[in-house]
Amino acid sequence: MDIKLLNQVEKESIGERQPLPETYLRLSDDEMDARIAAAKATLGSRVVILGHHYQRDEVIKFADFTGDSLKLARAAATKHEAEYIVFCGVHFMAESADILRAPHQKVVLPDLAAGCSMADMAAPDQLEMAWREMEQMGVRTDVVENGRQGMIPVTYINSSAAIKAFVGAHGGIVCTSTNAAAVMTWAWERGDKLIMLPDQHLGRNTGWKMGVPLDQMVVWDPNEMWGGLDAEQLKTAKLVLWKGHCSVHTRFTTQQITAFRKQYPQGKVIAHPECTLDVVQASDDSGSTEYIINAVRDSAPGTTWAVATEVHLVNRLTQELAQDKKIVTLDPFGCLCSTMFRVSPNHLLWILEGLVEGTVHNQITVPDDQKHDARLALDRMLQIKN
Repeated sequence: MDIKLLNQVEKESIGERQPLPETYLRLSDDEMDARIAAAKATLGSRVVILGHHYQRDEVIKFADFTGDSLKLARAAATKHEAEYIVFCGVHFMAESADILRAPHQKVVLPDLAAGCSMADMAAPDQLEMAWREMEQMGVRTDVVENGRQGMIPVTYINSSAAIKAFVGAHGGIVCTSTNAAAVMTWAWERGDKLIMLPDQHLGRNTGWKMGVPLDQMVVWDPNEMWGGLDAEQLKTAKLVLWKGHCSVHTRFTTQQITAFRKQYPQGKVIAHPECTLDVVQASDDSGSTEYIINAVRDSAPGTTWAVATEVHLVNRLTQELAQDKKIVTLDPFGCLCSTMFRVSPNHLLWILEGLVEGTVHNQITVPDDQKHDARLALDRMLQIKN
């Protein structure tokens, strides 16, 4: 994938997503860098910039903290000296930061068009309907005996605040790809069944690694009556998987792994758990973005890796470790998270210079009626030791 060409195309259409003032549309890279650095220096400790690993290089270089969703959630929960949290990521991440922030803080998302298609695959009314239908099919969703619950909801952090609030109110918890196994263990200690949403692949891959048989996993399709299941299927299931997915990670295939192994017989493949089960099974290793980074960095000199995750992270690893390792994307065309890509240096500059002038653009505010219960679900996650 030609990132430079993609950047150029994006610059030509940048004002079409969220309107920016004309003065922010046609700036040279050098001018933007200088002005972003100047605005950040002026704000000093009043601002903290969080950058997800999938952000473009032109943005993430200004981040005070970089990481995956878990690492950044923890940073948001502890950086209480800053007045402003500028989250260079997507909407659900900024919502989580707003839920965890101190009362005096404001959370800002540089581009409001930066969403997540996976998060959009689980709507609050769909989850409420699923909960009612599962009860009608014989699943106990309340506390049944010895403090245990029939069904525990677990939501991936890639979900809306409204979903997190429902989960928190019903005894559930949030997870990330880093701590999914620890969270699911916590949930099974408290309930007989889990419903895992919105990404079926993270749930399936984690359950499979934990020894849950595939025949004890079922997929709940929110667009079908009764989730597309019958009562017996639901009764025998230990893990109910919401029918959602990541449009980036499901692009990786076993055919790509076969092609890589033909070209590099001694090479290794590492995949993100949002990939499909067959891809994870065919890989040499799998794990979260933080896990992938550490595994590749810590591998022996001369190792060749194909990495099945977002292309910006792969490119940075390629450049960082070029002296003693060969790293390629598993997808020869590169898998780009187009919504992460929407956070541009132009937007970051506009946000920061607005803060210098005393204007807060794009503040993310979770409604109070959601915040309490969503915080319960997030705090339960943050209390778990991986």
